[in-house]
Amino acid sequence: MTGRVYKSTGSWYTVKNTEEEFYQCRIKGKFRMKGIKSTNPVSVGDIVEFELETLNDETTGVITSIHNRENYIIRKSVNLSKQVHIIAANIDQVFLLITVSNPPTFTSFIDRFLVTAEAYSIKPILVFNKVDAYTEEELDEVRYLAHIYRQIGYQCIGVSAITGKNVDKIKEMMMGKVSLFAGHSGVGKSTLINIIEPGLELKTQEISAQHLQGQHTTTFAEMFDLSFGAQIIDTPGIKGFGVVDMEKEEVGDYFPEFFALKSECKFNNCLHLEEPKCAVKEALEKDEIAFSRYRSYLQILEGEEENYRTDIWDNE
Repeated sequence: MTGRVYKSTGSWYTVKNTEEEFYQCRIKGKFRMKGIKSTNPVSVGDIVEFELETLNDETTGVITSIHNRENYIIRKSVNLSKQVHIIAANIDQVFLLITVSNPPTFTSFIDRFLVTAEAYSIKPILVFNKVDAYTEEELDEVRYLAHIYRQIGYQCIGVSAITGKNVDKIKEMMMGKVSLFAGHSGVGKSTLINIIEPGLELKTQEISAQHLQGQHTTTFAEMFDLSFGAQIIDTPGIKGFGVVDMEKEEVGDYFPEFFALKSECKFNNCLHLEEPKCAVKEALEKDEIAFSRYRSYLQILEGEEENYRTDIWDNE
């Protein structure tokens, strides 16, 4: 049988076949022997082949193969630096939820996520959530960030699950597509999804006042079929986002505003560091490129995996 993985709990996978039936499946041991360094060889969104087996009157499935993925979103595992974690596969678009406070989402995290989306050909949409709860100063920061990313070409939407602002716009964008929702714990993913599709009743939790971070409410990625002809993948809150498998020479290609200037650099292999006549550095000096973006680029080049939750503005 052919099916799509809707949920992964690490050892068991919920798979929906073409007849709309769900089965609990496990994987054959050989998957782990193929040199896949991922912590999860099968991920939500994967199209798989599986066989049924019945034991003690209980029918379960065994996944025998995975179809080639159109794309996937991947990050370095937090505790296992040599391993990677595939968040989800075969996605049409990803909504990255961003909050400027309670908890704060820093530009270094946003940029790492965007670089990965660019590298794996997934359309990202930046969703500035909780806009009803911000002070005027915080709203100015939202406007400033949205201005930076719109100039580069990214779609930015301000949303409030409380007032309903732009919720219908998000629903419209989701119709007929597989959408991934991602962001830090506490940015309001589950609350927003519950407004988009009230019947799901996803768990939500209060922000931890001590750390101003969300409590993990989603433990495993899970796909849901929605009533208005869309599919959504809800993901656990991501603390850090390590960029995977990129050569230094290609990182700049995943910053669209750097890539647009690449042909104007004196050297075609310019890393935009100390090289003479670098168009990117010249644009930076003219404020045509945001300093925060260049800083994120340097952090990725230098492999500063531990520092992407520090607020860069404190260091200026």
